[in-house]
Amino acid sequence: MFFIGIGTAAPPQRYTQADSWAALKNSETLSRLDARAQAILRKVLGGDNGIAARHLALDPLTEAFEQTPDALQARFARHAPTLATAAAQQALADAGCTAGEMDAILICTCTGYLCPGLTSYVSERLGLRPDVFALDLVGQGCGAALPNLRAAEAILASGRARKVLSICVEVCSAAFYLDNDPGVLISACLFGDGAGAAVLSTQPLAGRRSVKWLSAISSHAPEHREILRFSHKNGMLRNILLPEVPQIAGTAAGRLLNDFLAASGVGRETITGWILHTGGRDVLLALREHLGLTAAEVRHSTSVLCEYGNLSSPTVYFVLERSLNEPVPAGRWWMCAFGAGFSCHGALLEVSA
Repeated sequence: MFFIGIGTAAPPQRYTQADSWAALKNSETLSRLDARAQAILRKVLGGDNGIAARHLALDPLTEAFEQTPDALQARFARHAPTLATAAAQQALADAGCTAGEMDAILICTCTGYLCPGLTSYVSERLGLRPDVFALDLVGQGCGAALPNLRAAEAILASGRARKVLSICVEVCSAAFYLDNDPGVLISACLFGDGAGAAVLSTQPLAGRRSVKWLSAISSHAPEHREILRFSHKNGMLRNILLPEVPQIAGTAAGRLLNDFLAASGVGRETITGWILHTGGRDVLLALREHLGLTAAEVRHSTSVLCEYGNLSSPTVYFVLERSLNEPVPAGRWWMCAFGAGFSCHGALLEVSA
């Protein structure tokens, strides 16, 4: 399987962390929170957490204080198809393909629910063929991109498709609200909205860098499920996000890579690029520790986090796009994402000069 086109999209509204704190200070919402909650918001939005700004489907920013189930679901239904379509259009243009060439479309999300799923709305907007195979994948959290890509690989390998459109889209602001729960508060300060897409093919695209998917591995640890997942309360998604996440993510990512290298016989020294989901500053530091990486080796993940926040499942598309556009050495690249479950996924790519 080859990546022949990459596209990303984010809402045009960009808000700095200082913008978010200013809006909060002037809202009635802040006064309804207890002192500890207010201190958490002040610290996360006012401190150095690796995030300078986020793109959010909020216009104006005070829409964040419309915290009813209906308002949140309407936000997802309005913006998720738009973002997914925009990323897909960029990927198609990057690949030099038409929508009619797509034999399948796979879309992941965890921040909202539609029936029919997003594939129905995005296929219509893109003008995909009526006989396209459409698959909606939900409930995999920040790690969803790699299961999506593994499913695409299987479809291509079966011979039932020649080109597949893979999309991850999250409207994290459709799950934003504020109460005294630290996980809810921190989530509202870290996550951003966006979509990533890839056109995947059985053949590389002539005249440009070849990005070949070699193999993949996944690991699931349900004993850690309660540290990172969505629950429901009062009709709204509630992000459970415990302080143990960075260390567990770093440990899982390190173990997964070691297991893959041992099973495949690939030498770690042959890996020249790192396409990592970030999670946040502390998660990225834990990844560096357990994967033995320098700041330079994770610079693209760091810059995506700084400019967009935690985008959840689309993150690795943003990092891959940036790595391909900047001088990351050719060779084998390791892609890794993790999330609810607790699940961790890795894939080895082979990238030409």
